[in-house]
Amino acid sequence: MAPLTLLRDAVSTPASGPLTSLWSDLSELTDLARTHHISAQAFAQLVKPPEWSSRWTTGWRFGRQLVGFSVQDLHQVDMLSSVPVRRFTWRTDQWHRPGLEYLVSTQRHHGFESFEEELLLLSADFSGCLLEALAQPFRMYFDSVDGTIEHTPDFLLLMKGVPYLIDVRPAHRIAFEDEIKFAASAEVALAAGWNYAVVTGWREHAVSLVDSFSAGRRVLSDPLGLQPQLLSAAAQGPQLFGELVERCTLPAVGRAHAVHLLWHRHLGLEMSGPLSDASTVRLSSARRPAVASW
Repeated sequence: MAPLTLLRDAVSTPASGPLTSLWSDLSELTDLARTHHISAQAFAQLVKPPEWSSRWTTGWRFGRQLVGFSVQDLHQVDMLSSVPVRRFTWRTDQWHRPGLEYLVSTQRHHGFESFEEELLLLSADFSGCLLEALAQPFRMYFDSVDGTIEHTPDFLLLMKGVPYLIDVRPAHRIAFEDEIKFAASAEVALAAGWNYAVVTGWREHAVSLVDSFSAGRRVLSDPLGLQPQLLSAAAQGPQLFGELVERCTLPAVGRAHAVHLLWHRHLGLEMSGPLSDASTVRLSSARRPAVASW
């Protein structure tokens, strides 16, 4: 999976507009998310002597115990045994909207603190690369020109390949003080061998499409054998979603199975608009037979 952003010089904000010429079976978080470019001025506020990775520390919670690790020792952390370093709270007078999101990838519910964080979990689940999602994974303490600063990243996503440390913040709510924390998080991620990004939003149609696909994400029995019919029909070439389901022996039921196949990336959809009968679908590139070359 391609990195969202690793270095301070990375151009991390995807172009705006619809997801033209992108197929859902090949889409990654890098294709769906809008990310924030951290300014050089924010990195300049960090104090990083040669031994900084031993001076900057992180706190991880195991049960009720908070255990400290320096940045250089992050490889020693048993991440899968940790719990969120900060508890999720629900109150009638709070402005943000926390909750629990079920992920097919982990077969568990995971906490989130806002609607934007819920969308990140859903999109990561759809990526097909997610192994584990750690919310509020650790609290970090780093040195800046104004003294020691504390920050808790929103998620550490353990993916197939490189983990992703992610903060979620709408673009209009990012102040310079936040950028300094994001810059420190990027440095910690780089030292640990992770990717890092600040997700500020989503490309046009990305949210509606992933949400539509998620209706079919759970296990779906197929006693009528409709899924093989859909895959066989799709193997004949890209076609409209409405036409594809009509080629089933029971089109009304075939729609649910087609959405299930889209979520699990057995089918791909051209992501330039919302899901409709006029959407173009195809057999996933991973399932198409190789064409002999001479």
